[in-house]
Amino acid sequence: MSILDILHAAVANTFRSRLRTTLTVVAIFIGACTLTLTNAIGTGISGYLDVQLASVGAPDVLSISKTSTAAPGLGDGPAEYDPAALTASGAAATETGGPSAVLSPTDLNAIADTDGISDVNPVIAVTPRWIEYGEQGKYVIVVGANSEMTKADLAAGTQLQPSSSANEVLLPASYLATLGFDNTEEAIGKTISLGVADYTGAMHEVTATVAGVQNLTLLGVGVRLSRALTDELAAIQATGKPDGVGTGYFLATARFDPAATPNQLTALKADLADQGYTAQTVADQIGVFQTILTGIIGVLNGFAGIALIAAGVGIINTLLMSVQERTREIGLMKAMGMSGRRVYALFSTEAIFIGFLGSTLGALVAIIIGTIVSTVLGNTILSDLEGLQVMQFSPAPVAGIILLVMLIAFLAGTLPARRAARQNPIDALRYE
Repeated sequence: MSILDILHAAVANTFRSRLRTTLTVVAIFIGACTLTLTNAIGTGISGYLDVQLASVGAPDVLSISKTSTAAPGLGDGPAEYDPAALTASGAAATETGGPSAVLSPTDLNAIADTDGISDVNPVIAVTPRWIEYGEQGKYVIVVGANSEMTKADLAAGTQLQPSSSANEVLLPASYLATLGFDNTEEAIGKTISLGVADYTGAMHEVTATVAGVQNLTLLGVGVRLSRALTDELAAIQATGKPDGVGTGYFLATARFDPAATPNQLTALKADLADQGYTAQTVADQIGVFQTILTGIIGVLNGFAGIALIAAGVGIINTLLMSVQERTREIGLMKAMGMSGRRVYALFSTEAIFIGFLGSTLGALVAIIIGTIVSTVLGNTILSDLEGLQVMQFSPAPVAGIILLVMLIAFLAGTLPARRAARQNPIDALRYE
C-alpha cells in the first residue's frame, strides 16, 4: 500500500462517521481561528509600535525625572514630615530643596555634568488658554507633552528645530478645519495667535508661525511648540510670581551621543540612577506597551490552547471509536500482508487530516473576519492613527499555526494508531 493509497484511504475513512468527525473539526476550528486572530492582533499592533518608534522616536534623547524616595510601599504609612524638604507650595521647589519628584536647577546642572550627556533642557509646563487664526474665533488649545522626545509624524511642513529662535508651532491635522484651513499645505507659514495668562491672571497674546502639520500618533497628541516659543510663554506665565516661590520641573530631556552602544547607554542610565535620577528612552516607554500587549496576547493564546487540547481529546475519541468499529477490517488488512507500521500510518494520517481540515478552515475564516474588522476599525474609530492595521496576517505565522495544530492532531492520534497497529489479525477477524 503506497503513500498515496494511505492518504486516499485516510481521507475516505475520515468521513465514515460524518457527525463525529464534524464535531471534532469544529473544536479544532475554534482553537485555530482564535489562535490566528490573537496572533494577527499581536503582529499588527507590535508592528505599528515598531514603526512609530522607528519613524517618530528620537533615539538620542533621554527623559529624566527625579527618583522618588519618599513614596511609601504597599501597606506602609506616610513618611515623616521634613519641614526643610518643602520650601515652596504646590509642585514648585526652590534651588535648595523641594519634593523628591521635582527637579531643581541644581539637579539640571548635575545632569548636564554627567559624562555622556551633551545637552539638558527642562520640560516646561506652559498652558496657553486659546488658539486663534484670523477671524475664526478662539479655541481651547492642548499642548503636546514630551515634544523633545519624539519627532513629529508630519503630514506637511518641517520639523521644529531646537536651535531656532523663531516662535513656531506644529498643528495636529485635526485642528485645521476648526481653525479655518482647507488643507495641510494652506496652513504652512500662516501666523496664529496664542493666549496665555500670567501669574496674576492677566491675559497676553503671542503670535507664532505654523511650521508644519502632524498626524496623530501613539506617542503624543496636541500642538507642538518650538523651544523659543515655550520659553516666551513660560516667561509670561511667571510674570507677577512672588519672589519666594522657586522653580522646579517634573521632567527634563537630555541628549546623548546617538552613536552610543547599548552598553554605553546602559552605563549612562546607571550613572544617572546612582545620582538619584530615572532615565528612559522612547524605546523604553514603548517597551511597556509591548510588554502589556504580549501579556494580553499570551492570555488569549492560552484560551485558544485550551480549545485545541479539547480538540485533541476529541481526535482521540474519534479514532478510538473508529478503531473499535473497524477491528475486523484491520484484521483483514493485516491478514492480507499489511504491516503494523502501515496501519499505524493510516490512522495517524487520518488524525493529521482532521487537524489540517479544522486548522485550515479556522485560519481562513479568521483571515476573512480579521480583515473585515481591521478595515472597518481603520476607517472609523482608529482612522486618525495613520498606518495602524489592527490585525496583520502574515503567511509564515498562519502556516505555523496550521502545522502546530496538525502536530497536536498527530500526537493525539498516536494512542489509537498504536492500538490499531498492534491488533492481532486472528483475534481481529473473530471480533463481533
